[in-house]
Amino acid sequence: MKRASFVALTCVLVAGFAVTAAAQHFELVEPFATESSRNSPNRIDRPAGTMPDVPEGFEVEVYASDLENPRKMVLAPNGDLFLAQRRAGSIVVMRDTDNDGRHDTRSIFAEGLQGVFGIAFHNDYVYVGATDRLVRFPYSDGDLTPSGGEEKLADLDVGGHSTRDIIFNRDQTKIYVAVGSESNKSDGEPETRAAINEYNPDGSGHRVFATGIRNPVALTLQPGTDTIWTAVNERDTLGDDLVPDYITSVQDGGFYGWPYSYMGSHPDPEHVGKRPDLVSRAIVPDVMIQAHSAAVGVKFYEGSQFPERYRNGAFVALHGSWNRSVPTGYKVGFVPFENGQPNGGVEDFMTGFLDTASLTQWGRPAALLEMPDGSMLVSDDGGNVIWRVTYTGR
Repeated sequence: MKRASFVALTCVLVAGFAVTAAAQHFELVEPFATESSRNSPNRIDRPAGTMPDVPEGFEVEVYASDLENPRKMVLAPNGDLFLAQRRAGSIVVMRDTDNDGRHDTRSIFAEGLQGVFGIAFHNDYVYVGATDRLVRFPYSDGDLTPSGGEEKLADLDVGGHSTRDIIFNRDQTKIYVAVGSESNKSDGEPETRAAINEYNPDGSGHRVFATGIRNPVALTLQPGTDTIWTAVNERDTLGDDLVPDYITSVQDGGFYGWPYSYMGSHPDPEHVGKRPDLVSRAIVPDVMIQAHSAAVGVKFYEGSQFPERYRNGAFVALHGSWNRSVPTGYKVGFVPFENGQPNGGVEDFMTGFLDTASLTQWGRPAALLEMPDGSMLVSDDGGNVIWRVTYTGR
């Protein structure tokens, strides 16, 4: 089988999912080396007594259940947990009234938000990324409902990929909105799609920050910096092992290949010879993930509860494949970092949601949140729960 080879900072051999050393060669299979598959595992209820698997010394418990498609989670300034229920179009507030690290009240903050996903707090507002618009609501510490009506800041393109994550820079002078492509890999889409867009907090001053990013589902800041990282779903239908998903730092003005090339300047077979000006400068992502894993969440760990090797490393929620003959994903991975750079490939961290023998799954990790005590929450929109992961050393 022919393979194309190039150099990347951190690499994964997609066919075998084997990690290589930093700055060594990463091999890509040729397009259509295998047929494109439609192979979504069947969803089942979680078997009684079954829990996700985590490394020795960690423990998992159910933090919240009976949710509706839970996705992005953020903490309000007063410590309330705000949760986007994407399909329900609502934002839930969970409050810990007795400070025991677990929520004991739950209410609806806002409804009627198409495909609600991103949530961020800034001054006296809570900002929300819905599929069709960027909005904000007046907010004061402790509000369980908005103190005023919705203010629309920007219209966003609809159709195709519908998640709209949002994040502010550290001094909160700019807000960034991730908008995925409308198609799998068609050209001619608006420059605001398959892109990360930048706005002033009032919705003015729009510019496109980075392009060629097929579906940048999640955004986060690397600790101590204004460097944006994103978790990206790459294109389908090129075979089992193309194209790798990835997480990457995002450069201002950077172009990441879609739809003309992938993993740098490797041409997409549908677009060979098109836009050589863009393809020649396409950026190779920082960390590649087995193709079709569906990387939908990324979060750096800054706490002290987990062992030291996890500090400043990146956790990645892998929602799970549909376009692969042998399913992959349906788990949470971890990427170690050293001196601000990835120091290895994706390791399994939280698994057990997928049974490849029976082609069934009972959970799909979707988003990640570090809590003040250093524990980590994982939203699971397959099981409609939130998991809490703690380190006890036992």
